[in-house]
Amino acid sequence: MPSRAVAALRIILLAVGQGQLWIGRGSVPEVAQMQRKRDEQKAHNAQAQQVNERLAAEVRDLQEGLETVEEKARSELGMVKPNEVMVQIAK
Repeated sequence: MPSRAVAALRIILLAVGQGQLWIGRGSVPEVAQMQRKRDEQKAHNAQAQQVNERLAAEVRDLQEGLETVEEKARSELGMVKPNEVMVQIAK
């Protein structure tokens, strides 16, 4: 009789362990989903890092010299120097 109780207890514990592995918190499917989310976040972070580096380079250029400021003023605002004529060519 005691061996049946031990066997039943083992089966119950095995079933609980398997249930936790496949259904519960920290289960195989949940871990796979979390890994996918992590990979997506890493890709998003890499893209954001590239944007940040580009913006930081532009800020450095603007802080270091007036050439960039002048270039932006000419191209984006159409500004010209005194005694200068701007000719715009349509493409």
